[in-house]
Amino acid sequence: MKVTETFLKGCFIIEPTVFEDERGYFMESYNKERFEKATQLAVDFIQDNEARSSYGVIRGLHFQKGKHSQAKLVRVMEGKVLDVALDLRKDSDTFGKHVALELSGENRKQLFVPRGFAHGYSVLSETALFFYKCDNVYSKDSESGIAYDDAQLSIDWKIPFHDQIISLKDQNLPAFASSLKPTKD
Repeated sequence: MKVTETFLKGCFIIEPTVFEDERGYFMESYNKERFEKATQLAVDFIQDNEARSSYGVIRGLHFQKGKHSQAKLVRVMEGKVLDVALDLRKDSDTFGKHVALELSGENRKQLFVPRGFAHGYSVLSETALFFYKCDNVYSKDSESGIAYDDAQLSIDWKIPFHDQIISLKDQNLPAFASSLKPTKD
């Protein structure tokens, strides 16, 4: 497994070792001991989620606030997405900066998104099967988000405007500047 830290501290690109032959391939998609040794992070994933979406769908930017904050290890099993992690840690040198990485069933790359980040993705292929591990359970009362098209963030989702498919909920997310109000959690 190859692990590369992005310019956002604590956010890592994971490239599993893949063994291929005429029968197909085998890879270890996650190994707690190897992950923790390579990243120097102790993470206890407790929930797995899966989503299938079609071309043009943009999901995000989502995050959980307070004690329900989540770290995620994301990957694409089929298809191709542009995955985006946005640093929301106010004490970070990269606060408000994002990293965007193409994840696909073909390249098998994964992205570790630490707590204190917003996350989203756009579907670049006809369909995509997206899978992620979380280190905390989902809490509806703690969910929050930031407008995917916030001009201050300048995220290029690689989807032409007329092809974008956005949920009503995501269309109504607040701007970056107003989304980080203190929480009681």
